[in-house]
Amino acid sequence: MLIIGLIKEAKIPADNRVALTPSQCRWLHRNTDLRIIVQSCETRCYKDAEYLQAGVEVRDDVSNCDILFGIKEVPKELLIPNKIYLFFSHTKKLQPHNKDLFKTMIEKNITLIDYECLEHEDGQRMIGFGFFAGIVGAHNGMMCYGNRTGLFNLDRVHRIKDYRQLIHTYFGLKLPPIKIAVTGSGRVAHGIVEIMNLMDVQEVEPDEFKEQTFPYPVYVHLKSGNLYSHKATGKYKRNDFHEKPQDYHCLFKEYISYTDILLNGVYWDKNIPRLFEWEDLKNEHFNIKTIADITDDYNGSVPCNIGDTTIENPVYGVDKTSFKITEPYLSNSIDIMAVGNLPNELPRDASRYFGEQLIKFVLDDLRKGGSQTLDRATILNKGKITEQFNYMKLYAE
Repeated sequence: MLIIGLIKEAKIPADNRVALTPSQCRWLHRNTDLRIIVQSCETRCYKDAEYLQAGVEVRDDVSNCDILFGIKEVPKELLIPNKIYLFFSHTKKLQPHNKDLFKTMIEKNITLIDYECLEHEDGQRMIGFGFFAGIVGAHNGMMCYGNRTGLFNLDRVHRIKDYRQLIHTYFGLKLPPIKIAVTGSGRVAHGIVEIMNLMDVQEVEPDEFKEQTFPYPVYVHLKSGNLYSHKATGKYKRNDFHEKPQDYHCLFKEYISYTDILLNGVYWDKNIPRLFEWEDLKNEHFNIKTIADITDDYNGSVPCNIGDTTIENPVYGVDKTSFKITEPYLSNSIDIMAVGNLPNELPRDASRYFGEQLIKFVLDDLRKGGSQTLDRATILNKGKITEQFNYMKLYAE
C-alpha cells in the first residue's frame, strides 16, 4: 500500500490550498489501494475536522509516508530526508530565491517531482492552478480599472464564499465600452476568457479590435500565432517558436494604442520577446491603463511588473516617465496587478480543481511505481539532478 501525505503549507505568507480535498481522499480510499494521511494545519482551506469526517487520518508527523504532496515551496529546514516530494519548487527557471532550497534537497537525498514539469507528450502542462489564477486575475484586473475610472464597482474575490457566488455578483453588471486584450492560450487564458464571457464582454477578431469602435465592451484573444512572427519569414510555427523564441518578434505593440486593459496570461522565459518595452510607456499612443499580469513574471513579458503585490493590496502604480512605483490610479501612472498566489482567493474551488487533475493524470502512475511522464517531471532523483535538468548543475553549486 502506497501512503501519501498531504503536508502543511509552511511558506510565509501562508498558502491555504491543498492537493486533495476531503471528498477526493474519501473517494481514493474507497476506489484505490492508496492511503492518504493529512498533516494537521490550522490555515488550510479545508479544516482538519472535514478530513476526519471523511475518514482520513490527521496527524502532526507524516514522516512514515512514502510520498509527500505540497503546494508551494517547502522551507528547507522542514524537508524530510530521503523522501519523494511533489510541489511547485519554482527552481526550473533557476530562480535565485530558491537556490538554497534546491541545494538542501540535494543534500537530503530528496526526489523532487515538480508539478510544473508534468506535461503531456506535446508539451502541454497536465496540472496546475492556472484556470483559477485566470479567474481571479481577470476579476482583479477589471476591478482595478473600475476603481481607477469610477465607472463600475467590483468587490474583492476573497470576500466572496466561492466561485458559484462570484458568478452571481456579475448579474446586472454594466461595463463601459472598453477594449480588453487577453494574451495566452493555456489554463490561465481559459480562466480569463471565462470571466470575459460571464461579464458579457464580446469577443472580436484582431483586425476588428484595431479598426473599429464598439458601443459595448469587447476583448480580443491573442494567442501565440497572433503575438509572434519569425524575424525572417514573418510566420509563426509553434515547435520552432518553442525551440528558438529569440528568432521571433512580438506583435503586441500593434495593440497598445487600442487597449484599455491588458489581462496577461502568456508563458514567458528570458528568451521570449516581451509584449512591449519600458520606452513604450512614454509613447503618447500607449493607451493601456490597467495591466493584470496574471502569470506574474517579475520584469518579464510585462516589463513594468517590478514587484509582487498581495491579496490584501493587489495593485500599485508605475509612473510612465520615471518608471518608479507610485500609488495606484494616478493620472501619469499605469496600474499593475501582480499577485503571485491568486488562486488563494478561491482556495476551496482551486484545490478541488487541482485534485481532480492529480487523480486523473498522476496518482495512477505513482501507484504503479512510475511512468515516462513522472520521469520527465523528476528534477532530482535521490538527490541527483536528472539528465534532462543537467543545465541546473551550476545552480546547485
